[in-house]
Amino acid sequence: MTGLRRFRLSTALVLLSTMWLAMSLARAQARSDHALVMRVEGPLTPVWLSYLERGVRAAEADNSELIVLQLNTPGGQIDLMDRIINVILTSPKPVVVFVAPRGAEAGSAGTLITLAGHISAMSPQTTIGAASPVGGQGEDIGETMGAKVKNILKAKVRTLAARRPAEAIALAESMIEEARAATAEEALRIGLVDIFAQDVPDLLKQLDGRTVLVQEREVTLRTTGLREVAFEMGLLENLLSLLTNPNILFLLLFIGAQALLIELSSPGIGLPGLVGVVSLALALYGLGVLPVNWFGLVFIVLAVVLFLVDLQTGIGLLSLGAVVSLVIGVLVLFNSPGSLPYFRVSVPLVIGTSVVVGGAFLALMVSIMRSRRRPVEIRVPVGAMGEVRTRLDPLGIVHVAGEDWTAESLSGPIEPGQHVRVVSVEGLRLKVRTEEPHHP
Repeated sequence: MTGLRRFRLSTALVLLSTMWLAMSLARAQARSDHALVMRVEGPLTPVWLSYLERGVRAAEADNSELIVLQLNTPGGQIDLMDRIINVILTSPKPVVVFVAPRGAEAGSAGTLITLAGHISAMSPQTTIGAASPVGGQGEDIGETMGAKVKNILKAKVRTLAARRPAEAIALAESMIEEARAATAEEALRIGLVDIFAQDVPDLLKQLDGRTVLVQEREVTLRTTGLREVAFEMGLLENLLSLLTNPNILFLLLFIGAQALLIELSSPGIGLPGLVGVVSLALALYGLGVLPVNWFGLVFIVLAVVLFLVDLQTGIGLLSLGAVVSLVIGVLVLFNSPGSLPYFRVSVPLVIGTSVVVGGAFLALMVSIMRSRRRPVEIRVPVGAMGEVRTRLDPLGIVHVAGEDWTAESLSGPIEPGQHVRVVSVEGLRLKVRTEEPHHP
């Protein structure tokens, strides 16, 4: 009996050892050999959200060891920030938020996104902070509303930075309350971020062996020898991201307005109208993302109206007023007091483009006015043959030289379908006689 028990115990130990070895090998084989690297730059946009969600799904599908989110942003809308933070916190893979490259910033909403990372890192010459909430056009919000929003954001900061030193939490709160900012070195020194890295390879070296909490479970990072796999934005995502550039938006507004002007002045063309509608639709998407002063659109619409009226009347001076109104409208739209530098349009670009277009319209007006003063010339040669369209008795319509003309019969009544010869031209009227065409 004793021997049988020993045999059974030995068999069980062998089976357990085999199972443990198999599981270890399976885990070793399943361990990823790469890190998924994502890069976002500029103000927060809905594109960021879809791009990050897509990246998290891809990282889970191909079993990436972790996600590196390289960040450079002046901030953006709070509701969009909350949704981005939620994607990071619920990611099944560790997300390392890395403020990079050199000169980058994690401003305003970017501060909280950085703190939301399972690990936060910064590269040299980068900054974090200045997270005080502002209004839609970059202006200060009211005292009561400001206090509410600040308290909500400070509560979020305390939650995201709960594992950090008290000094780091105090600094993060002051970034919201007093718009304070910190360099990468300062943030690292007080524990607001975890790593100071030169670039992504340096970051991966420093991450090796660190333990993070991902969805309530501890994960030890194994990053030695990991490959960097760039996860790029798609074509549509790149296009929509480009629409957050105020200079691009100005050009789209400008092209759209001019294309509609051409369509309205020459109806029936079709293509300018299509270009105008598409350009304005893209511009409106970008304007919905950026903090702009919508009152500027009043001046832009006024400029379009003045250009259109001048095109019809040929006064000329209205084009000058349109140029001035266009410049004012664009500057009010993007460059209102309190606007952050990133959201401002280039003043030389606005003035230069407006002056060029204004000059083109002025030249067009001069051409129109000259053509109106020029006497009308009828290019119908005497002796040309034509066909009667309506009965000449004595007046009617004759088709000559590819066009219909008012004609006077010198041969009495002439019925439609008969052929006539032009005898003379007086003003806009032809004088004709009947004559049958000669056939060879």
